[in-house]
Amino acid sequence: MKFRPLHDRVVVKRIEAEAKSKGGIIIPDNAKEKPSQGEIVAVGAGGRDEAGKLIPIDLKIGDRVLFGKWSGTEVVLDGEDLLIMKESDIMGVLTVVSHIAKKAA
Repeated sequence: MKFRPLHDRVVVKRIEAEAKSKGGIIIPDNAKEKPSQGEIVAVGAGGRDEAGKLIPIDLKIGDRVLFGKWSGTEVVLDGEDLLIMKESDIMGVLTVVSHIAKKAA
């Protein structure tokens, strides 16, 4: 099944947190917090302003994002746990900066 969110909504797949703490302690599933990082898997067309003009979404499929702990609505599509949320619930996009780019700067 394919799913396309409407308006300024996005579908996010949570990225699972590590099962071990920094000190090496294994954290059981029921004690883990739900991760607030995810990957965008579907994007709506965008919202509309007062004049009816389409405002496109600034996110794209594949973006890794941070969102609030209580953001979105949990749904199951094709057996996969996903979140549907508004673009405004996304706090930011994670980018990977390579160590080569850091040295050049």
